[in-house]
Amino acid sequence: MSLGSHLKELRNRFFIIGFVLIGGAVAGFFLTDFIWEWLREPVTAIAEERDAILVYPTITSSFDLKLKVSFFIGVIITSPIWMYQIWAYFLPALTRREKIYGLSFFLISLPLFAFGGVVGWYILPQMVRILSSFTPAEDASYFNAPEYFTFAFRLVIGCGIAFVIPLLLVALNFFGLLSAATIIKQWRIAIIVSLLFGAIVMPAGDLMSMFTIVVPLFALYILAWFISWIRERFVKPKEQIVV
Repeated sequence: MSLGSHLKELRNRFFIIGFVLIGGAVAGFFLTDFIWEWLREPVTAIAEERDAILVYPTITSSFDLKLKVSFFIGVIITSPIWMYQIWAYFLPALTRREKIYGLSFFLISLPLFAFGGVVGWYILPQMVRILSSFTPAEDASYFNAPEYFTFAFRLVIGCGIAFVIPLLLVALNFFGLLSAATIIKQWRIAIIVSLLFGAIVMPAGDLMSMFTIVVPLFALYILAWFISWIRERFVKPKEQIVV
């Protein structure tokens, strides 16, 4: 394909992604009240113990927030479609083996990302509670609603990405960019990163809850190494990875 054809293909993909996201956001608009009620539950729980409330700082804040939540829902529910469009753009440039690898990683990444997002949703109340616990008992907690949603959004998406990272290691190995030996050599760093992540997202004194995050993350890391090691046992010497 010529450069112009590539740009035309890219434009068409972006148009499809744009229309899909708009459609998802429109559908999400009717689900915002349900999602927002779910998101406000941690604040409601804190309000039962002391003065805490969600506030909207400007006259347009509530409407802007509704649009943000709608877009967030649209991105989530349409993720298989727009992610496929990105994948399909690069598909013609890949070899048959790379297409099989890429499609497999794409299909596996969806449930992994979803699981990480569910974990982020689960730990959101603990995060809100521990961070708001620094407020003196005699003072009130006023949560800026747009900022609160941004915090929740980043937490959920961040956890989703964290659970996909081990799959990325496997992908790098399959494409010849990272060896199994390199992955396993960094196991100490993986433990430290998993512990830090668990300590950040879970209450400091709740070790059992923290390890519900740490153990799956490190288990996925070991699984990534094992899959890479198994693959390298069956590849030809000329295809072995040097990194």
